[in-house]
Amino acid sequence: MAGHSQFKNIMHRKGRVDAVRSKVFSKLAREITVAAKLGTPDPSMNPRLRAAILAARAENMPKDNIERAIKKAVGGDAENYEEIRYEGYGPGGAALIVEAQTDNRNRTASDVRSAFTKSGGSLAETGAVSFMFDRVGLVAFDAKVADADTMLEAAIEAGADDVKSDESGHEVTCDQGALGEVSKTLEARFGEPRRTALIWRAQNTVDVDDETAEKLIRLVETIEDQDDVQNVFVNFAVSDAMLAKMQG
Repeated sequence: MAGHSQFKNIMHRKGRVDAVRSKVFSKLAREITVAAKLGTPDPSMNPRLRAAILAARAENMPKDNIERAIKKAVGGDAENYEEIRYEGYGPGGAALIVEAQTDNRNRTASDVRSAFTKSGGSLAETGAVSFMFDRVGLVAFDAKVADADTMLEAAIEAGADDVKSDESGHEVTCDQGALGEVSKTLEARFGEPRRTALIWRAQNTVDVDDETAEKLIRLVETIEDQDDVQNVFVNFAVSDAMLAKMQG
């Protein structure tokens, strides 16, 4: 699958040292706390919180950590995080959308801008690249839960718009307002999805040469390594040769 999910898999296959895993857990906990604080602490009544918990489980985050993050919101001692979206261009003119949660807007903006600049890219105004993406709901399942035809039929019946299936799994997309219902319907049939989220999906992907792709991947890794950054979405595709090189 093209774009972000394509090389995101590379990063997962590389494995994580304890320090990196700890940072991932911190980001997941922050999203759980924010979701619980903005809505209800009951995941069955709070789609965003449920999605955050699913993401935490997918990363094998301990149950105690998840419960502690929820209690932090309920207890009223959670920090006040502001949700910010940054947009910019990387090497080769590729477009990137960065989602962050921060208690210090100036710090986060400076860090994100620095990452773009050092990579040869540039941070742009909000809206400069988001028009090239669609805001959609995503429900992802492992490939083993169903064959492609079965998943497509079920997804259409659930109200989804599209399904992409390959050996890595099924990615069901839908209107952002329908995410809760689509996810609930598919879960009743196939079990708990490995991911439920609102994402930015590129309308078209840009092909880049291997040298540029490597620079872009490094840029994304640098941005994602920042504590305040939750998600990065891109519109470029990586060649099979580069995928093999990165996996090696």
